[in-house]
Amino acid sequence: MSKIAAIIGGGVIGGGWAARFLLMGWDVRIFDPDPEAERKISEVLDNARRSLPGLSDLAMPAEGALSFHDALPDTVGDADWIQESVPERLDLKHKIFSDIQAACRVDAVIGSSTSGFKPSELQDGSARPEQIVVTHPFNPVYLLPLVELVPSERTDPSILQSAKEILTSIGMHPLHVRKEIDAHIADRFLEAVWREALWLIKDGIATTEEIDDAIRYGFGLRWAQMGLFETYRIAGGEAGMAHFIEQFGPCLAWPWTKLMDVPELTDDLVKTIADQSDVQSGQHSIRQLEKIRDNNLVAILRALKVQDYGAGALLKAADQARKIMPTDFSDKIVTVARAVPLDWTDYNGHMNEAKYLQAFGDATDFFMELVGCDADYIASGLSYFTAETHIRHIDEVHAGTKIEVKTTCLLGEGKKMHLFHEMMEGDRLLATGEHMMIHVSLETRRACVPSDAVADKLGAIAQAHSSLPRPDGIGAAVGVR
Repeated sequence: MSKIAAIIGGGVIGGGWAARFLLMGWDVRIFDPDPEAERKISEVLDNARRSLPGLSDLAMPAEGALSFHDALPDTVGDADWIQESVPERLDLKHKIFSDIQAACRVDAVIGSSTSGFKPSELQDGSARPEQIVVTHPFNPVYLLPLVELVPSERTDPSILQSAKEILTSIGMHPLHVRKEIDAHIADRFLEAVWREALWLIKDGIATTEEIDDAIRYGFGLRWAQMGLFETYRIAGGEAGMAHFIEQFGPCLAWPWTKLMDVPELTDDLVKTIADQSDVQSGQHSIRQLEKIRDNNLVAILRALKVQDYGAGALLKAADQARKIMPTDFSDKIVTVARAVPLDWTDYNGHMNEAKYLQAFGDATDFFMELVGCDADYIASGLSYFTAETHIRHIDEVHAGTKIEVKTTCLLGEGKKMHLFHEMMEGDRLLATGEHMMIHVSLETRRACVPSDAVADKLGAIAQAHSSLPRPDGIGAAVGVR
């Protein structure tokens, strides 16, 4: 039997909750008097359906049923989870909780998306205060896993445990905030950064873009994968967290920021931080943590590079600035020259077989650009599609290996382009890739002849390569040896 989630308020956050539950197989019921609620939710769901399934390497659960309701009792009546995401007005939330508890099950979890109110404030005057907890997410809820789960002293332990289990089951990380505090944990960090950013703008020191650049090109990348304290643990070197605090702690007394109410770094506080850091990260040496950090940063930066955004856009622009198109076609053409990145290796410690195809695909893309099938040509509605590929894995390739792909054009006439790629490390042959490409119209998706300019350039290279020795392995098929 399907689990039921009731979403009260279908704005940005409520819509994100609806998408998260729905795509994780829950039936979702939505109550929102906004006449545009259904349209807004459907647009959030479109984004979620496009992005969330790609995070998993397994099939997602069958999508639940989505329904919209005009009456709140019909929405929450038999729901297992009820998520309140109405505007940040305490009187409004109290009214909503009263109406919810008049109609819902006594064992249902009632979570509030509030970013600032404490659970005890939300529970005031409620029929069953033990049923209400703070479950504060981060936008987009369907992608970001963190939920600040904040109970009060009046919260029923069974409700708290149920909330943890449900949130974990839908792919989220419930961060149990053990003491009530305004704005919980994460938003207090955001508020401190936000306040300082406003001062930097007001004082004419930085623009909004410069502030964003300081985050996305620097510490934001480190925080994304190690957070604050593990990042600083590495900064302390082999001497550890206590050394870091000893070295940089005095800076807290300097007038660097507008936020000068800082705790005194007593011996007890330093010991508490160091001990907690040891529990968090002490199983790794500093050198191991550095390797973990570097692996993560490479993966993040390369992902951003694919999207041509943030720090990834810098990497892509740097590559483009270094790209040189050859003009001599009397020999095989070097279409790829690079080091194998850290995220191209598999559980055997050598290059993942999918990355061989990527390297040869990059070689084909370079060759297409060389003959004139570039971004402008493709935008005009013409391109080449791959019809057939054959890859031979000849020798191992490891992270850091400097490889070159040398390309021979075997055929370049009519609608066909036949390429043979050889992946080399110096004189050592690592792999070959043979590719038959067909020129197509992107409008009709059918084969057609290329433009005269592309055909002439391709034909000239094919003619020049016809006198080269034919590489070994052309036309090879899979077989038992």
